[in-house]
Amino acid sequence: MRFVDEVKILIRSGNGGRGCLSFRREKFIPRGGPDGGDGGDGGNVLICADSQLSTLLDYRYQSQYQAGNGQPGKGKNMHGANGESLCLRVPVGTLVYNAVTDELLADLTDPDQPVRLACGGQGGRGNARFASSTNRAPRHTQPGLPGEELRLRLELKLLADVGLVGLPNAGKSTLIRAISAARPKVADYPFTTLVPNLGVVSYDGHKCFVVADIPGLIAGASEGQGLGTRFLRHIERTDLFLHLLDLSLADDPDRLLDDFHLINTELGRHDPALLEKPQLVVLTKNDITEVRQRVQAARLQLEALGYPVFCICALTREGLDPLIRAIADRLEHSRELAPCPTTPHPAQP
Repeated sequence: MRFVDEVKILIRSGNGGRGCLSFRREKFIPRGGPDGGDGGDGGNVLICADSQLSTLLDYRYQSQYQAGNGQPGKGKNMHGANGESLCLRVPVGTLVYNAVTDELLADLTDPDQPVRLACGGQGGRGNARFASSTNRAPRHTQPGLPGEELRLRLELKLLADVGLVGLPNAGKSTLIRAISAARPKVADYPFTTLVPNLGVVSYDGHKCFVVADIPGLIAGASEGQGLGTRFLRHIERTDLFLHLLDLSLADDPDRLLDDFHLINTELGRHDPALLEKPQLVVLTKNDITEVRQRVQAARLQLEALGYPVFCICALTREGLDPLIRAIADRLEHSRELAPCPTTPHPAQP
């Protein structure tokens, strides 16, 4: 299954049913009068977030959706049936835009709370509605009103507490595999991660936080280089960044700082608000001898810039428990964490 995070669709609400032209005709009841019923209302188009979904893939293959039309009225003052409403289900974190005006119509951060996007057309009135003292036998009815048509752009922004950022092969996927049940692909070449991944990290028995891993960033990512530009929006909603640095490639202190500032520069170019989020710096691959020799100097450099620094080896789980505790403490200061939800993982390609 492919991970799809942006689609365009066309929706139409249902048309209202026409009113009925009818006169009562029964034995022994002359001039029974008008009895045409009203038409039914057209169905609405709703949209609702579903916590069991993780991709907009279904909307890639079907781009047009229409609610049911209202049924016409009938004789004997019978009201036509209302059209069936249509509810589109999307992943939590989906934003709904008017594709023509680019207006934000809905931000679906809460599951199972439907939002009406298009209202169905009202049913027309039958001729019984037009009877009066001066017009005992009206032959006038109303057609139903047409439904609404909208072109929409659906954009998915994953909801996570913590975002993992860093250069390709910094160890982000290995870390999320070690601390959660997520199983992204891990390999010794750049851009192994092609889609965002979500992992739920449990601690203290009943609490948890959600971590988002996005494809590695490179210079120019905010301008379309590499894969980062497409997926940077998935960390806009996070409360905390883990900035991963690979010391095995930083053979001198200046290169380490260059790599560190490169990522922050791309984050700031994408959205300056991202630089205001707190960051924990994580030095990875501590099982390598060269890395162990460089840790102390790197720690001093980064702490001098005001960042908390952690050194880990995700493969051996060295340093993971203090890191998880530090993340939890930061998050608990900003909000009370709820019991662990069932959070889906985006499908791998």
